[in-house]
Amino acid sequence: MAIETVAASVLKHWLSDGDEIALVDVREAGLFADGHAFLAGSIPYSCFEMRIGAVAPNRHVRLVLCDDGSGIADLAARRAEVLGFTRIFVLEGGTPAWQAAGCTLYQGVNVPSKTFGELIEEERATPHISADQLKAMQAAGEDLVIVDGRTFSEFQRYAIPGGISCANGELALRIDDLAPDPATKIVVNCAGRTRSIIGAQTLIDLGVENPVVALENGTQGWV
Repeated sequence: MAIETVAASVLKHWLSDGDEIALVDVREAGLFADGHAFLAGSIPYSCFEMRIGAVAPNRHVRLVLCDDGSGIADLAARRAEVLGFTRIFVLEGGTPAWQAAGCTLYQGVNVPSKTFGELIEEERATPHISADQLKAMQAAGEDLVIVDGRTFSEFQRYAIPGGISCANGELALRIDDLAPDPATKIVVNCAGRTRSIIGAQTLIDLGVENPVVALENGTQGWV
């Protein structure tokens, strides 16, 4: 089957037309982090066959693969065809063409979720404290509970002293047991700031009586 290409202008329309689409950048992680389309997911070609099925379980989805014009996306398209995908496209010209079409390339990883967190903090004025403030509160013996909103596996690797593992998805279920006294201050942390913001604002929006704050810069700020 001949590899179909899609122009950046068409892809831009596809991303908002309501039809299912999977946009996958097949460059290695470092290159992806240097600059990628906002809604692109990262699946390096080196592990493409192992991971694409979990990311795009629907074999009839519009699968758009992109690189930096190096041709790796063409190789991934061939593998996707073997795996049973039926609507495979390669971004014509790769990320340089995307940028040339007036579309921004974003640096870093997890950009959509991080952007969401920043918008939440800006819109809702989510309260936060610094690592130094938290350390001083602990030293003063203040009544507080530190809730680590990351996954348990992340928590096991490193955590703030005194922190309790409670992934954000479990906060609503467990917070009454973790902080039964409404006077106890709840400090939500993660590795950086996004999940801290979302976790803290979730509790506030749920109407938790306790004072709730996000830990600015999470475990990175603590270190």
